[in-house]
Amino acid sequence: MPARILIAEDDPRQAEIVRRYLQAAGWDPVVAGDGRAAIEAVRRRVPDLLILDVLMPEIDGRDVCRVLRVDYDLPILMLTARSSADDRVLGLELGADDYLSKPYDPRELVARVRALLRRAAPRPGAGSFLRVGALTVDPAGHTVRRNNTAVTCTRGEFAVLAAMAAEPGRVFTRRQLVERISGLDRNATDRGIDMHVVNLRRKLEDDPRHPAYLLTVHGVGYKLVDGSAA
Repeated sequence: MPARILIAEDDPRQAEIVRRYLQAAGWDPVVAGDGRAAIEAVRRRVPDLLILDVLMPEIDGRDVCRVLRVDYDLPILMLTARSSADDRVLGLELGADDYLSKPYDPRELVARVRALLRRAAPRPGAGSFLRVGALTVDPAGHTVRRNNTAVTCTRGEFAVLAAMAAEPGRVFTRRQLVERISGLDRNATDRGIDMHVVNLRRKLEDDPRHPAYLLTVHGVGYKLVDGSAA
């Protein structure tokens, strides 16, 4: 089955251009004309990937991303007329997997979509579960559980957690984590790592202000431990 791609774009002409390029690449593109329609479309049938324009009526792209990330882990490519570092970081914080500034070449858009779908595809023969205390990370299934309860993570958050779970107790600098996840999180930055850690603590810790798993090593970086010291 071809990948189903939802295009959330309020400009009909731009949406049609993107739709034609995606269809020519062999995928199954559908269009939602505003943010509310995009959320409803995902809830009816989760696509394999979402192309999300930031500036849309009803609900803007940032809020759409924030709402969907609560329940869904689909790849999200955010489109915006802004290209500053702060805007890219904000997209990361909200859970976008990639970020493309307008105007863009539709061929580059297709290449970005192809890369995101490739990263999201299950990898045959991927490693076994990673267990750190009450945390279980499944690299192949892209799932996280704490005390047998599922934890929803964005792609970037999962990449950070999986890298650290593979070597529990090791102290990672921000730069080392950026290098580890750069193939999975195109917008990996030092600040982005900090935001992923903040979000992971909110999801994994009983008290994010006093973490038991994701610890800060001041002046160095972060490490993941089994939580027994808390």
